[in-house]
Amino acid sequence: MWKWYVYILECEDKSYYTGMTWKPDNRWTQHLSGTGSKYTGRHKPIRVAYLEEYENLEQARRREKQIKSWSRTKKEKLINGEWGKW
Repeated sequence: MWKWYVYILECEDKSYYTGMTWKPDNRWTQHLSGTGSKYTGRHKPIRVAYLEEYENLEQARRREKQIKSWSRTKKEKLINGEWGKW
């Protein structure tokens, strides 16, 4: 059984990218090389700002979708440990 990860990347332009993977190290390498997503190909990622682990793919998908819908302020609170895991 694989573990799934939801992550937030901070990009050079201070924007955030939220994604999901089962191999976070490989996915980070893809993002750095410009092949991870169209977004990170245009907005160079500089760090993994946040990472959550899940046992279930569906839980990870729901969480990724939830975080993607959040405002920048709410994402920053999550990154800084000021927002609870729902």
